[in-house]
Amino acid sequence: MRLEVNGTILNIFEAGNRHQNRPTLVFLHYFGGSSDSWKEITEFLAADFHCVAPDLRGFGASDNSAENYTVENYADDVQTLITALKLENFVLIGHSMGGKFALALAARSPHGLRSLILLAPSPPTPEPIAENDRKHLLESHGSREAAAETVRKAAALKLPPTIFKRAVNDNLRSSENAWRAWLERESRTDISAKVQLITVPVLVLSGENDETIKRDLLKREVVNHVAKASFISIPKAGHLLPLEVPEITAQLIADFIDGDLQSQLKSK
Repeated sequence: MRLEVNGTILNIFEAGNRHQNRPTLVFLHYFGGSSDSWKEITEFLAADFHCVAPDLRGFGASDNSAENYTVENYADDVQTLITALKLENFVLIGHSMGGKFALALAARSPHGLRSLILLAPSPPTPEPIAENDRKHLLESHGSREAAAETVRKAAALKLPPTIFKRAVNDNLRSSENAWRAWLERESRTDISAKVQLITVPVLVLSGENDETIKRDLLKREVVNHVAKASFISIPKAGHLLPLEVPEITAQLIADFIDGDLQSQLKSK
C-alpha cells in the first residue's frame, strides 16, 4: 500500500495477520535497500506475526522529492506510520542505516514498543566509513557496476542470483538526495546520549565476517550504550543478514520475541 506520511508518500509492504497476543514487526531497511530487502525474512515470519516494512523516504518506491532526510525525519516517519496503522504492540527491527533510525525512535519511548532488534546497525555514534569509501559511494551513485560492487563487498556469503539482482536494483532506486544526506551528514550524526534512554529489551545481531560494521564496534558503540542489550554473532555471515542468512535471522527474531533465547544470549 501507499500512504502519505509527514508530507511524503511511502510505499509500505504488509504481510501476515494481526494477532491479539503477538506484536507487529516493523522492519526498517539498510542504506540502498527497500522493503524488498525483508522479503525472505517476512516469508518466514508472516505465518505467526503481522509484518510491516516501509520503503523509507528516498528509497525503493517511496517518494524521492522530500526536502529533508535527517535521522529524526526518518524516526518521525516511522512513528507517524505506527500511529496511522494503530499499532499498539510492536517490535522495531532495523538493519544497518535502519538500525540507527530504530534507535532514534526507541529513544522516544513510543507507546506500544515491546522490544528492539538491530541487525548490524549503524551505531548511535558517527559511523566510521573510510573517507575513500564515502567519496567513492558519493561519486558512483546510479552506477550499476558500482551498485553490484557494493552488494558483493557487503555480503560475506554468496547471494542467490535473484536476491543479488534485487539488491542491486534496490541500490539503483535510491534517490540522490537521500543517498547524499546519509553519506554526507546523517551517518555522522551522534545520538548516543539519546539511546541511553531506551528501556526495552534490545537484541543486536552481527555477521561474524561483517567488514562493514564490525562486531567490536557494535559491542562498544551499541551494546555498551543501551541498558538492556544482548548480542549474538552469526557464523560466516557478512553485513547483509536478511539476504545472506534469512532463515537463521528470522528464527533468532522469533525466538527473541518469544523469550526462547536466554541460554544463547551474551549480555554485556
